[in-house]
Amino acid sequence: MPGVFDEAERAEPPGEPEPGLVPVRDPDGVGDPGPAVRPGSERTEIGGAGAAAPRGVARSSAVMAIGTFFSRLTGFLRTVVIGAALGTALLGDAYKAAEMVPYTVYELLLGGLLASVFVPFLVKRRLADADGGAATERRLLGVVLLALAVLTVVAVLAAGPLVSLYAGAYTGRQREVTVLLTRLLLLQIFFIGVSGLASTMLNVRQRFGAPMWAPVVNNVVTMGAGLLFLWVAGRGRTPNTVTDAQLTLMGLGSAFGTVAQSAVLAWTLRRAGFRWRPRLDLRGSGLGEAARTAVWMLVYVVVMQVGVLITANVATRAGHRAPGGGNGIATYSFALVVFQLPYAVVAVSVITALLPRMSAHVATGRRDLVRDDFSRGLRLACALLVPLWLGMLVFAVPGSVVLFAHGSLTEDGAHRIGTALMVFAFAVLPFTLHQLLMRVFYALGDTRTPGLIAVPAGVAQGVTAFALLEFLPARRVVVWLPAAYGLFYVVGGIGAALVLRRRLGGLDGRRISRALVRLHMAALPALAFAAAAVWSFGRLPAGRLSDLLAVVVGGLGGGALYVVAARVMRVPEIGYFTSIAAARLRR
Repeated sequence: MPGVFDEAERAEPPGEPEPGLVPVRDPDGVGDPGPAVRPGSERTEIGGAGAAAPRGVARSSAVMAIGTFFSRLTGFLRTVVIGAALGTALLGDAYKAAEMVPYTVYELLLGGLLASVFVPFLVKRRLADADGGAATERRLLGVVLLALAVLTVVAVLAAGPLVSLYAGAYTGRQREVTVLLTRLLLLQIFFIGVSGLASTMLNVRQRFGAPMWAPVVNNVVTMGAGLLFLWVAGRGRTPNTVTDAQLTLMGLGSAFGTVAQSAVLAWTLRRAGFRWRPRLDLRGSGLGEAARTAVWMLVYVVVMQVGVLITANVATRAGHRAPGGGNGIATYSFALVVFQLPYAVVAVSVITALLPRMSAHVATGRRDLVRDDFSRGLRLACALLVPLWLGMLVFAVPGSVVLFAHGSLTEDGAHRIGTALMVFAFAVLPFTLHQLLMRVFYALGDTRTPGLIAVPAGVAQGVTAFALLEFLPARRVVVWLPAAYGLFYVVGGIGAALVLRRRLGGLDGRRISRALVRLHMAALPALAFAAAAVWSFGRLPAGRLSDLLAVVVGGLGGGALYVVAARVMRVPEIGYFTSIAAARLRR
């Protein structure tokens, strides 16, 4: 992706401020640009943009992109295995509800702050302290490990109330199964925290590979647990037929994946020179200073996790009310994993290349270049995401049947996952836009504005989710619940764009709009071909084979048509990718 950025930067003229707008340091009453805009503070203050991107960014970005791809791929395969083992009926709902709790508790109380607050804090201490920040790191280690141990014990003991909070509609054996799985999976909190802390310290040392690759180990171990459960328990288990021993196998097997991931990261950090000797003498550590900067980021994290809580309650209540299976949180969760794949594979690489560049421009006072990089990054990401979201819309149902209709997950359950995925597809571009806008704020050293923007976005999501539960038939709620999820990013993206448009003197909106229109026009022949393939192969009496053929033929043919149409239309964003690919093939 850095090579594509360079190609685009050479070919494009610089952007222009929008008429009537000039960059401002701080819109009245909204946000705080943070220390990054204060002369001389770029390298020293928490939240500052930092210096220019380090040497080797391209290589680091490539390692991260490949690691992210394999992490997401194995994570997707893990989801398929869990679906085959547990299905989307009540047992699958119980597992997914239980799986959500430890990650939400961790993110709410600690995880959301590690990367956003403690990475710049540790970088500062490594530059300023005579020991290179070693004592500060060991103090942070001591505080975090102690907090994780206490949090894990309390959470395990409070498994019952936590289940009531996230899945209050569950009763009887359904609740018993969920509480048992939750108690087992809550053991992960300590090891999730160790993984997060180790990743933070590795990132500070510019060791980016291991944090991206370590989740592969977790996913492989969890897949093994799912396959072992399927072999021991068999297909089609329900809360009433599954035994506590079988649940323990599934729960501890999943938890052990997190243990393995944390062990890999801890070992890698030790290899990088870190010594695991925690300290609890906090005087003069500066950790209080870091905590004070975390307030607004904590607001953002809280709003996001309240959204998770509302989604879990709406999905579990809908699944409890609806007859049959496949109407609860498992269906939603499986569709969400697939929805996140395009962003994870494409846009994460863009952000990886974009954030250091924007931070460097902020440090030198060139906000016009921040605007140009944002525009370029969004357009390059959309060049790949436009056909992917349209393809997701067309292939959601046949693709879900091919991937998920195995073991305990029925074809009807897979069909419902695909239907929910069709609704998710409309959120691909708003989700990506929102994430890129947030990175602009972080490059500016501003964590306050994202927190403020998240509040109305979260309200819109919550109100919509509860309205779906109130006014739709229970069987249809989980299918339309992704609309509430997408609305968060639509509202948040609009709010963020309005603030940044004033702060940066515009966002190059005219060029972005023109690119989006042309990319969608170039995708129309591919969309028609893909839809025709799904319709044609759907007429064949071949079951899953016809679905597979529809996805393969429609996907390959549609992809080729998209590239050809974009080249004929001379869409520059596609031209940058094809130029780089052609140059590498000639080597």
